[in-house]
Amino acid sequence: MGSTPHARRGNTRQRIQDVALELFAEQGYEKTSLREIAERLDVTKAALYYHFKTKEDIVISLFQDLSRPIDELTAWAAGQPRTLETKQEILRRYSESLRTAEPLFRFMQENQATIRDLSIGETFKQRMHRLTGLLREPDAELKDQVRCITAIFSMHAGMFAMQNVEGDPEDKRKAILEVATELVAAAHPPNRG
Repeated sequence: MGSTPHARRGNTRQRIQDVALELFAEQGYEKTSLREIAERLDVTKAALYYHFKTKEDIVISLFQDLSRPIDELTAWAAGQPRTLETKQEILRRYSESLRTAEPLFRFMQENQATIRDLSIGETFKQRMHRLTGLLREPDAELKDQVRCITAIFSMHAGMFAMQNVEGDPEDKRKAILEVATELVAAAHPPNRG
């Protein structure tokens, strides 16, 4: 197996997603066709069509794949005590789920109109509200609510901001997580676990 980015994962569905994101990044979502995705993968259009009927289907599947761990995380967190330890674990698990999501976030950033048109942007926004709601206390001071919301967004922004910073990707991910954790810790009421 070569060391091409799409050789990274074995299954065809994931290879299609990876290659589609590569092409969307290179030439834009609108200018990329299913035929080009099939050619880059060296499969027939019919083989591609077996997995995805449209480019939209590919993008929606990427969001569903990212959303699944977020939904599992919010379901788990909702049943936990609202302690600082729980909040730290939410951030740790969210950081893990973002590990492979960088190309998708770049796509979101560069194709905001498409995201709006597909309505996945709205459902993703709702997921982010639920996640930040698990970190911040409803009766907290405004600046503490801002800290908790910023913690999540610092994890998203960190993926892009740290690309041009020297260093091991895992060390950078840990540094971003540490900063997000510090923000949530600073916002956590001292009298609550």
